[in-house]
Amino acid sequence: MIIPCIDLMGGKVVQLVQGREEAKVLELADVPGVAARFHSFPQIQVIDLDAALGRKPHADTVAQLCRMKPCRVGGGIRSVERVREVARQGATKVIVGSAAFTPDGIDRAFLEQFAAAIPWEQRMIAVDCLDDHVAIRGWKEVLPLTSREVLPQLERYCSEFLCTCVDVEGKHQGTRIDWFRALRSVTALPITAAGGITTEAEIEDLEALGMNAALGVSIYRRMFPEVFPPAATKEDGSTDDDESTKTRGTRFPMAQRTS
Repeated sequence: MIIPCIDLMGGKVVQLVQGREEAKVLELADVPGVAARFHSFPQIQVIDLDAALGRKPHADTVAQLCRMKPCRVGGGIRSVERVREVARQGATKVIVGSAAFTPDGIDRAFLEQFAAAIPWEQRMIAVDCLDDHVAIRGWKEVLPLTSREVLPQLERYCSEFLCTCVDVEGKHQGTRIDWFRALRSVTALPITAAGGITTEAEIEDLEALGMNAALGVSIYRRMFPEVFPPAATKEDGSTDDDESTKTRGTRFPMAQRTS
C-alpha cells in the first residue's frame, strides 16, 4: 500500500531533507487541499513536525485531516495524555517514536502505559535510523542501538512499525532496500517503510517484503508537478525524473490539472 505523507510545520505542509528545517524542498499552505488531492489513496500519514520539535501541535489541523481520511498520526507524542488526545482526534493509528526510548535503551515503563492507553491495532512505533542507529528528538540524537536490536524487543507493544531510513530521507535519490530486507528478517509485524522511496521498482520490492511505502517528496513530484521546477535534460535526452516517473499508473496517479 502506498501511503502519502503530510508533514506539518508552521501551519503548512512541508517536505524536509533529513528533517532539517533549513533544507526545505516543499511548502504548501492549503493543508486540506493537499489531503483532498490524495483522495484516491486509502490512508494518509500525518507527522506534526512542530510537535516533534517541542512546539505547539497542530491539533485542529490533525483533527480536520482525520475527518477527511483515515490517518496514522505521529510527531511529538511523548506522553500518555497526548496518545489519548490524538486518538480522540480520530487517528486510525497513533505513532510514538522518541518516547519509546531513553538514552540508555528502550523505555519500557512508557511503552507499558502506551499499551494500556489505546487498543493494540491503533499502536505504531517509529524506529527511525541514521547509519542503522536509532535517531530520536527530531533525528538530532542518535542512540547506540541498531534497528535489528530494538525491533524484536518492541513487538509486544505495537501492531506495526514505521521504519525510516533517515540517511536518504527527502533526497529523492532512492532508498536502501537491503536495509528494509534486514528489518524483515527480525520481525513478522507489519512494517511501513519510509525514507527516499522514489521509483515504482522500489515500491514493488517493498511490497514483495510485505511492507507499505510511505512517500514524501516522490509523491509530491507526481501529484503536485506544478510546484517543482522542470528537471534538467541530460545529453541523452533523459531527465533525473525519468526513472521515477516512467511507470506511473493507477496506483501512482498524476495530479489532475484544473483550468
